[in-house]
Amino acid sequence: MNSLISSNAKRWKEIPLSILDLVPVLEGSDARTSFQNSVDLAQHAENWGYNRFWVAEHHNNPGIASSATSVVIGHIAGATNTIRVGSGGVMLPNHAALIIAEQFGTLDSLYPGRIDLGLGRAPGTDQLTAYALRRTLNQKAEDFPLQVEELEAYFNGSSRIRAVPGEGASIPIWLLGSSGFSAQLAAYKGLPFSFASHFAPDNTLTAIQLYRDNFQPSDVLKEPYVMLGVSVIAADTDEEAERIASSQKQALLSLRSGMPTKLQPPVDNFESLQGFGMNAGSEITASIIGSPTTTREKLEELILKTGANELIITGQIYSHEARLHSYEIIANMMG
Repeated sequence: MNSLISSNAKRWKEIPLSILDLVPVLEGSDARTSFQNSVDLAQHAENWGYNRFWVAEHHNNPGIASSATSVVIGHIAGATNTIRVGSGGVMLPNHAALIIAEQFGTLDSLYPGRIDLGLGRAPGTDQLTAYALRRTLNQKAEDFPLQVEELEAYFNGSSRIRAVPGEGASIPIWLLGSSGFSAQLAAYKGLPFSFASHFAPDNTLTAIQLYRDNFQPSDVLKEPYVMLGVSVIAADTDEEAERIASSQKQALLSLRSGMPTKLQPPVDNFESLQGFGMNAGSEITASIIGSPTTTREKLEELILKTGANELIITGQIYSHEARLHSYEIIANMMG
């Protein structure tokens, strides 16, 4: 048996499911509609039994509306009742740690026991926009652990500066990553770890192994806990799923080309698009796309291979109805 899988690994149907939503802005639509669609998805997800609903910080991308991440989290939490809502993630180097403590302390006060704080160290954008956010690019990778410690100090009250609201808040902190850096930091600090296998599939097993091998129990977590980010697009047939997935593939292609756009409608001939062969990356081929049977088989294989404790599903789908249907299929097959 793969060393990543413990002897008491959960059956794949018992794995908690969550959603990572990019709040897509559709071609021909606007951000207001995106927020309405994401609220509707979150409400359905709550009814279907999903565990968490996270949104991600991105900037200078016309196809993603979740740049003001904490505001969007509050909007979604206010429209739901029980599902956990959080960031997947907040890109901490873009912000003063005190501001994040205050924002998430406020969210926790408004929606107690339902807020997650996932932290990443990438800018979530291009270098020019990162400079506009930070006014400096002098930070080093080594600064991220110090920022996390500063943020923790505001929450636990050990800082000389008080975060109000924030101090004393019991907000789960997750570290997010697509390489070994955050995996090792999460292990050292005894925090839960979410790995972005949907855009770094080649690093998945190595990063998870690093996290599990180096994990140190903490007051927060006694055993390692891995939530795996995976791109899944499900439909009634393999052919329909492949067609629907062409919107996500177009988005990835435009992003890799340095010219992100609004989320485009599906096309029937994606592989023939100019630049596909040169710019298509492993994140395109790593997506799980197919009918309920195909999707189930691939998800089961992924869970067995990684021993993931939880899956957080993402998928860029142009039609809101098709997006709802995809997440409902996944919930039904895993329930």
